[in-house]
Amino acid sequence: MQNTSFVASFARWRRTVELSVKSLLLHPMRSGLTVLGILIGVLSVVWLLAIGEGISRASQEQIASLGAKNIIVRTVKPTGDDYDGAGYGVTRDDYVKLSSTLSTLDSAVPIREMTCEFRVGRRSLEGRLVGVTPEYQETARLKISMGRFLSDGDGLFERNHCVISAEVADRLFPTGSPIGELVQVDHEFYKVIGVCQPRSASAGIGGSIAAEDYSKDVYIALQTMWRRLGDQIIQITPGQFRRDLIQLSQVTLRVAEPKDVLPTADLVRETIAGDHPLKDYAVTVPMELLEQANTTRLMFMLLLGLIAAISLVVGGIGIMNIMLATVTERTREIGVRRALGAKRRDIVGQFLTESVVLSIVGGGLGVLGGLFCRPVAIGLRYQLERWIPEQMAAVPDLVRNVEPQVVPWSIPLSLGISVVVGVAFGVYPAIRAARLDPIEALRHD
Repeated sequence: MQNTSFVASFARWRRTVELSVKSLLLHPMRSGLTVLGILIGVLSVVWLLAIGEGISRASQEQIASLGAKNIIVRTVKPTGDDYDGAGYGVTRDDYVKLSSTLSTLDSAVPIREMTCEFRVGRRSLEGRLVGVTPEYQETARLKISMGRFLSDGDGLFERNHCVISAEVADRLFPTGSPIGELVQVDHEFYKVIGVCQPRSASAGIGGSIAAEDYSKDVYIALQTMWRRLGDQIIQITPGQFRRDLIQLSQVTLRVAEPKDVLPTADLVRETIAGDHPLKDYAVTVPMELLEQANTTRLMFMLLLGLIAAISLVVGGIGIMNIMLATVTERTREIGVRRALGAKRRDIVGQFLTESVVLSIVGGGLGVLGGLFCRPVAIGLRYQLERWIPEQMAAVPDLVRNVEPQVVPWSIPLSLGISVVVGVAFGVYPAIRAARLDPIEALRHD
């Protein structure tokens, strides 16, 4: 008995769907435009969320590249009347104090940077000379394509050895291997013992940390830099002479356990605050930045979702508009059906089914279009770089190189919302159709 009832219900539902589809096909242009409204709404949800996810992931990857367990203490030039032009920033004493007193640390990597001109014969290149320890290779995620990186012995014996970046190798040694060749820095010569693989630059993250470009780096042992070049930096420009004393540009502290990162960062600030009344340092904690980025990401995705939802509401209004027009046009048909025994719920079911069909078709096409978000965005970016290269070059790397990432949950969400919109905006026209008086409907021309 139950099986027979189920078969009858299914047959009735199938007839309702078939009748709804036939009714919609009688006006293909009007139905198509309504479907297009839902399609654009669903497409907007998927695409906007995908673009937002792509930007968020790129930002989070850049923050994560700093190391989730790292604490970065950087030198900052003080400003104001209290600064007398003497030495400033992170010192060797700070490095010793931090590395010896904080028990939660796994390692501490000191770094010294300065801008220099590198020469090989008649070729020259201005870049960044970086004094490092062997641990810097892992901290900066540098990979060696040729030769080796600096060792403990290079620093212990203050050898004039250097490791150069891929671009420096290409510019100063366009032919042949640079291994064993000499690079002149000021009046000193350094023997090339290794070449790094190309490494993309890290974008600046707000005011917390400056961008780092590794493409024009030359790395030497930190002890060699201290001995050969000292702490003094002199810059002479037309009409200006500047002399700074900087011992360390940065100390990167790695904490053994992630749970200890934030407490250790507080201890770092307390440890060195008393020795730096001018606030000539900055402490950056990538983990804090990641938490902030996650919060910003959720707010950003919510905003984009709300903006995209407006398109779905507009599409729903289009469904209501076409269904109200359909009720008016099919008043006589409704009267005939009621006269033949159709109940109000049958009329409501038919018009609701038509609304849902429109929303499902539009939503399905919108989801299919949303899956092509990434290739379309990449193709569009390629064409824009060909048509307007100068304008595209001015766009920040984070935006120019972003690749949309389709959020998996956005597909069922957008499709579900489109169905809900179809039902919500189809209820009123369906009820209006069901409440028509059969006799008055039969008299309608």
